[in-house]
Amino acid sequence: MRPFNQPKNCATIVSKSILERGVPILIVCHDADDHGWQFLDGLTEDVNDLALIGLGHILEIDPAMAELANLEPGYQASRQATTSAWVIEQILAESESETPDME
Repeated sequence: MRPFNQPKNCATIVSKSILERGVPILIVCHDADDHGWQFLDGLTEDVNDLALIGLGHILEIDPAMAELANLEPGYQASRQATTSAWVIEQILAESESETPDME
C-alpha cells in the first residue's frame, strides 16, 4: 500500500540539495491547482535549484514523508528543523498574499 494517492511516477518538484547533499526536507506543498507536490529545503526556490523526480522516490529519500501524504491540496507543511513539529497552513494564492502598490 502506498501512502500517497497519486502514482509513484507522479512528477514531483524537489530541491536539488535534498537529492545531492542530503539536506532535510523542511517544506512540503500540495498544490491546489494540479494536486502536484513540492518537497523543498527552505533555502531557495530558484528554478535552477529544483529537480523533477517521481513521487515514489521521496519515500526512498525520507520515509517519514509518509506522515504528510494526507496533506490536503492547497496546504503546506513547514518546520524549522527535522526535530521540529510540522506547521500546517493553507497556501494563499499569489493575489491574496500580495500587498497593493502604494504609489
